Amino acid sequence: MHDEPHEIAAENLTYTYPGMSRPALYGVSHRFRQGEFHAVLGRNGSGKSTLALCLNGLITPGEGRVLSCGLDTSVPTNASEIRKQVAIVFQTPDTRMVGSTVEEEVAFGPENLGLSPLVIRKRVDEALELAGIEDIARRQPQQLSLGQKQLVAVAGAIAMEPSFLISDESTSMLDVRSRAGVLKLFADLQERGVGIVHVTHFLEEAAIADQVVILESGRIAGTGPPGELLSDPTRVRNLGLDPLPATMVAEELAALGHHTGGYILTAEELLLWSRA
Repeated sequence: MHDEPHEIAAENLTYTYPGMSRPALYGVSHRFRQGEFHAVLGRNGSGKSTLALCLNGLITPGEGRVLSCGLDTSVPTNASEIRKQVAIVFQTPDTRMVGSTVEEEVAFGPENLGLSPLVIRKRVDEALELAGIEDIARRQPQQLSLGQKQLVAVAGAIAMEPSFLISDESTSMLDVRSRAGVLKLFADLQERGVGIVHVTHFLEEAAIADQVVILESGRIAGTGPPGELLSDPTRVRNLGLDPLPATMVAEELAALGHHTGGYILTAEELLLWSRA
Protein backbone atom coordinates (compact mmCIF):
# COMPACT_ATOMS: atom_id res chain seq x y z
CA MET A 1 0.00 0.00 0.00
CA HIS A 2 3.09 2.19 -0.20
CA ASP A 3 5.15 2.96 -3.30
CA GLU A 4 8.61 2.70 -1.74
CA PRO A 5 9.69 -0.71 -0.43
CA HIS A 6 10.37 -0.95 3.28
CA GLU A 7 11.69 -3.60 5.59
CA ILE A 8 11.73 -4.52 9.25
CA ALA A 9 15.26 -5.31 10.34
CA ALA A 10 16.04 -7.12 13.59
CA GLU A 11 19.71 -6.66 14.39
CA ASN A 12 21.19 -8.82 17.16
CA LEU A 13 17.85 -8.52 18.97
CA THR A 14 17.90 -9.71 22.58
CA TYR A 15 14.97 -9.37 24.96
CA THR A 16 14.51 -10.58 28.54
CA TYR A 17 11.17 -10.22 30.32
CA PRO A 18 11.34 -8.45 33.70
CA GLY A 19 12.07 -10.89 36.51
CA MET A 20 13.39 -13.57 34.15
CA SER A 21 17.04 -14.60 33.99
CA ARG A 22 16.90 -16.25 30.58
CA PRO A 23 16.31 -14.13 27.45
CA ALA A 24 13.13 -14.82 25.48
CA LEU A 25 15.09 -13.79 22.38
CA TYR A 26 18.86 -13.89 22.00
CA GLY A 27 20.92 -12.45 19.15
CA VAL A 28 18.11 -12.58 16.58
CA SER A 29 18.96 -10.98 13.24
CA HIS A 30 16.64 -11.11 10.23
CA ARG A 31 15.17 -8.82 7.58
CA PHE A 32 11.47 -8.90 6.76
CA ARG A 33 10.86 -7.21 3.41
CA GLN A 34 7.71 -5.46 2.28
CA GLY A 35 5.68 -7.48 -0.19
CA GLU A 36 6.96 -10.83 1.11
CA PHE A 37 5.19 -13.44 3.23
CA HIS A 38 7.33 -14.56 6.16
CA ALA A 39 6.19 -17.36 8.46
CA VAL A 40 7.68 -17.64 11.96
CA LEU A 41 7.66 -21.17 13.39
CA GLY A 42 8.76 -22.71 16.66
CA ARG A 43 7.54 -24.77 19.57
CA ASN A 44 5.77 -23.12 22.52
CA GLY A 45 8.16 -20.85 24.39
CA SER A 46 10.56 -20.47 21.47
CA GLY A 47 10.10 -16.68 21.34
CA LYS A 48 7.69 -16.34 18.40
CA SER A 49 5.20 -13.97 20.04
CA THR A 50 7.99 -11.97 21.65
CA LEU A 51 9.50 -11.42 18.21
CA ALA A 52 6.12 -10.27 16.86
CA LEU A 53 5.78 -7.71 19.65
CA CYS A 54 9.32 -6.46 19.05
CA LEU A 55 8.74 -5.98 15.31
CA ASN A 56 5.76 -3.73 16.04
CA GLY A 57 7.56 -1.87 18.82
CA LEU A 58 5.13 -2.93 21.55
CA ILE A 59 8.20 -4.10 23.45
CA THR A 60 11.72 -2.84 22.82
CA PRO A 61 15.05 -4.69 22.77
CA GLY A 62 17.27 -4.98 25.81
CA GLU A 63 20.20 -5.34 23.41
CA GLY A 64 20.49 -4.87 19.67
CA ARG A 65 17.80 -3.00 17.80
CA VAL A 66 14.77 -3.27 15.54
CA LEU A 67 14.32 -0.85 12.66
CA SER A 68 10.71 -0.85 11.49
CA CYS A 69 10.47 0.91 8.13
CA GLY A 70 13.70 2.70 9.02
CA LEU A 71 12.51 3.77 12.48
CA ASP A 72 14.24 2.57 15.65
CA THR A 73 11.59 1.01 17.89
CA SER A 74 13.55 2.03 21.01
CA VAL A 75 12.98 5.74 20.29
CA PRO A 76 9.69 6.74 21.98
CA THR A 77 8.91 9.48 19.47
CA ASN A 78 8.89 6.89 16.67
CA ALA A 79 6.09 4.84 18.24
CA SER A 80 3.16 6.57 16.54
CA GLU A 81 4.61 6.32 13.03
CA ILE A 82 5.63 2.69 13.57
CA ARG A 83 2.04 1.83 14.56
CA LYS A 84 0.87 3.34 11.26
CA GLN A 85 3.37 1.37 9.22
CA VAL A 86 3.32 -1.94 11.11
CA ALA A 87 -0.11 -3.23 12.11
CA ILE A 88 -0.57 -6.29 14.32
CA VAL A 89 -3.41 -8.74 14.91
CA PHE A 90 -3.56 -11.21 17.78
CA GLN A 91 -4.87 -14.65 18.66
CA THR A 92 -7.94 -13.38 20.52
CA PRO A 93 -9.38 -10.39 18.60
CA ASP A 94 -12.49 -9.91 20.73
CA THR A 95 -10.47 -8.82 23.78
CA ARG A 96 -9.33 -5.72 21.87
CA MET A 97 -12.54 -4.66 20.16
CA VAL A 98 -14.00 -1.30 21.16
CA GLY A 99 -16.57 -0.47 18.47
CA SER A 100 -20.29 -1.09 18.93
CA THR A 101 -20.58 -2.20 15.29
CA VAL A 102 -18.17 -3.82 12.85
CA GLU A 103 -17.75 -0.67 10.78
CA GLU A 104 -17.08 1.39 13.92
CA GLU A 105 -14.43 -1.14 14.91
CA VAL A 106 -12.74 -0.91 11.51
CA ALA A 107 -12.90 2.90 11.66
CA PHE A 108 -11.25 3.08 15.09
CA GLY A 109 -7.64 3.13 13.83
CA PRO A 110 -8.10 5.70 11.05
CA GLU A 111 -10.06 7.94 13.45
CA ASN A 112 -7.09 7.93 15.81
CA LEU A 113 -4.92 9.12 12.93
CA GLY A 114 -7.00 12.29 12.77
CA LEU A 115 -8.14 11.68 9.19
CA SER A 116 -11.14 13.44 7.69
CA PRO A 117 -14.55 11.69 7.84
CA LEU A 118 -14.51 11.31 4.05
CA VAL A 119 -11.12 9.57 4.04
CA ILE A 120 -12.14 7.37 6.98
CA ARG A 121 -15.33 6.31 5.18
CA LYS A 122 -13.34 5.43 2.05
CA ARG A 123 -10.80 3.39 4.01
CA VAL A 124 -13.46 1.55 5.98
CA ASP A 125 -15.45 0.67 2.86
CA GLU A 126 -12.34 -0.60 1.07
CA ALA A 127 -11.23 -2.65 4.09
CA LEU A 128 -14.67 -4.21 4.55
CA GLU A 129 -14.79 -5.13 0.86
CA LEU A 130 -11.29 -6.62 0.81
CA ALA A 131 -12.05 -8.68 3.91
CA GLY A 132 -15.37 -9.78 2.41
CA ILE A 133 -17.39 -8.64 5.41
CA GLU A 134 -19.52 -5.82 3.97
CA ASP A 135 -22.65 -7.80 4.82
CA ILE A 136 -21.91 -7.70 8.56
CA ALA A 137 -20.80 -4.06 8.71
CA ARG A 138 -23.66 -3.00 10.99
CA ARG A 139 -23.63 -6.03 13.25
CA GLN A 140 -22.27 -5.97 16.80
CA PRO A 141 -18.84 -7.63 17.14
CA GLN A 142 -19.98 -9.78 20.07
CA GLN A 143 -22.56 -11.42 17.79
CA LEU A 144 -19.90 -12.74 15.40
CA SER A 145 -18.09 -16.04 15.21
CA LEU A 146 -14.41 -16.11 16.14
CA GLY A 147 -13.49 -16.40 12.47
CA GLN A 148 -15.58 -13.34 11.60
CA LYS A 149 -14.03 -11.41 14.49
CA GLN A 150 -10.57 -12.19 13.19
CA LEU A 151 -11.52 -10.90 9.74
CA VAL A 152 -12.81 -7.72 11.41
CA ALA A 153 -9.50 -7.35 13.24
CA VAL A 154 -7.57 -7.72 9.98
CA ALA A 155 -9.93 -5.26 8.27
CA GLY A 156 -9.16 -2.76 11.03
CA ALA A 157 -5.47 -3.22 10.28
CA ILE A 158 -6.08 -2.83 6.54
CA ALA A 159 -7.84 0.49 7.15
CA MET A 160 -4.59 1.83 8.61
CA GLU A 161 -2.94 1.20 5.20
CA PRO A 162 0.20 -0.31 6.73
CA SER A 163 3.37 -1.44 5.00
CA PHE A 164 3.41 -4.58 7.16
CA LEU A 165 0.89 -6.78 8.91
CA ILE A 166 2.12 -8.85 11.86
CA SER A 167 -0.06 -11.85 12.67
CA ASP A 168 0.61 -13.27 16.13
CA GLU A 169 -1.02 -16.73 16.04
CA SER A 170 -4.12 -15.12 14.55
CA THR A 171 -5.33 -18.42 13.04
CA SER A 172 -4.50 -20.74 15.94
CA MET A 173 -8.01 -20.82 17.44
CA LEU A 174 -9.95 -20.88 14.16
CA ASP A 175 -11.59 -23.78 12.35
CA VAL A 176 -10.22 -24.90 8.99
CA ARG A 177 -12.63 -22.78 6.95
CA SER A 178 -11.98 -19.62 8.96
CA ARG A 179 -8.23 -20.18 8.78
CA ALA A 180 -8.47 -20.43 5.01
CA GLY A 181 -10.39 -17.15 4.90
CA VAL A 182 -7.76 -15.30 6.92
CA LEU A 183 -4.90 -16.76 4.86
CA LYS A 184 -6.68 -15.77 1.64
CA LEU A 185 -6.91 -12.23 2.99
CA PHE A 186 -3.19 -12.27 3.79
CA ALA A 187 -2.47 -13.35 0.21
CA ASP A 188 -4.63 -10.52 -1.15
CA LEU A 189 -2.77 -8.02 1.03
CA GLN A 190 0.58 -9.36 -0.15
CA GLU A 191 -0.52 -8.83 -3.76
CA ARG A 192 -1.12 -5.19 -2.81
CA GLY A 193 2.47 -4.89 -1.56
CA VAL A 194 1.94 -5.43 2.17
CA GLY A 195 4.58 -7.47 3.96
CA ILE A 196 3.10 -10.33 6.00
CA VAL A 197 4.82 -11.75 9.09
CA HIS A 198 2.72 -14.68 10.26
CA VAL A 199 3.54 -16.36 13.57
CA THR A 200 2.07 -19.85 13.50
CA HIS A 201 2.51 -23.44 14.66
CA PHE A 202 0.75 -24.82 11.57
CA LEU A 203 3.36 -26.07 9.11
CA GLU A 204 0.82 -26.12 6.28
CA GLU A 205 0.46 -22.35 6.72
CA ALA A 206 4.22 -21.84 6.75
CA ALA A 207 4.46 -23.93 3.56
CA ILE A 208 2.79 -21.15 1.53
CA ALA A 209 5.20 -18.45 2.75
CA ASP A 210 8.06 -16.98 0.74
CA GLN A 211 10.43 -17.32 3.67
CA VAL A 212 10.34 -19.24 6.94
CA VAL A 213 12.05 -18.30 10.20
CA ILE A 214 12.35 -21.09 12.76
CA LEU A 215 12.99 -20.16 16.39
CA GLU A 216 14.34 -22.51 19.04
CA SER A 217 14.90 -21.36 22.63
CA GLY A 218 14.92 -17.71 21.56
CA ARG A 219 17.48 -18.16 18.79
CA ILE A 220 17.09 -18.54 15.05
CA ALA A 221 17.45 -22.23 14.20
CA GLY A 222 16.92 -21.77 10.47
CA THR A 223 15.79 -19.38 7.77
CA GLY A 224 14.99 -19.95 4.13
CA PRO A 225 12.30 -21.02 1.67
CA PRO A 226 9.77 -23.51 3.06
CA GLY A 227 10.96 -26.28 0.75
CA GLU A 228 14.44 -26.15 2.23
CA LEU A 229 13.35 -26.03 5.87
CA LEU A 230 10.18 -28.11 6.04
CA SER A 231 10.77 -31.00 3.65
CA ASP A 232 12.96 -32.99 6.09
CA PRO A 233 10.69 -34.65 8.69
CA THR A 234 13.59 -35.53 10.99
CA ARG A 235 14.75 -31.93 11.19
CA VAL A 236 11.21 -30.74 11.80
CA ARG A 237 10.69 -33.28 14.61
CA ASN A 238 13.96 -32.24 16.25
CA LEU A 239 12.56 -28.71 16.46
CA GLY A 240 9.53 -29.99 18.37
CA LEU A 241 7.15 -29.60 15.43
CA ASP A 242 4.90 -32.07 13.61
CA PRO A 243 6.10 -32.75 10.04
CA LEU A 244 3.80 -32.21 7.09
CA PRO A 245 2.03 -35.46 6.11
CA ALA A 246 3.31 -35.29 2.53
CA THR A 247 6.92 -35.05 3.73
CA MET A 248 6.47 -38.18 5.85
CA VAL A 249 5.11 -40.07 2.84
CA ALA A 250 8.08 -38.87 0.77
CA GLU A 251 10.39 -40.04 3.57
CA GLU A 252 8.82 -43.50 3.54
CA LEU A 253 9.06 -43.67 -0.25
CA ALA A 254 12.75 -42.75 -0.08
CA ALA A 255 13.34 -45.55 2.43
CA LEU A 256 11.86 -47.93 -0.16
CA GLY A 257 14.16 -46.59 -2.85
CA HIS A 258 11.64 -44.27 -4.50
CA HIS A 259 13.29 -40.87 -4.27
CA THR A 260 10.98 -38.02 -5.16
CA GLY A 261 13.73 -35.52 -5.96
CA GLY A 262 13.23 -31.86 -5.13
CA TYR A 263 11.02 -30.71 -2.29
CA ILE A 264 7.67 -32.29 -1.49
CA LEU A 265 5.45 -30.35 0.93
CA THR A 266 1.88 -31.01 -0.17
CA ALA A 267 -0.34 -33.85 -1.33
CA GLU A 268 -0.68 -32.08 -4.67
CA GLU A 269 3.09 -32.15 -5.16
CA LEU A 270 3.15 -35.85 -4.29
CA LEU A 271 0.43 -36.51 -6.84
CA LEU A 272 2.30 -34.62 -9.54
CA TRP A 273 5.46 -36.62 -8.75
CA SER A 274 3.57 -39.92 -8.95
CA ARG A 275 2.27 -39.02 -12.41
CA ALA A 276 5.64 -37.91 -13.76
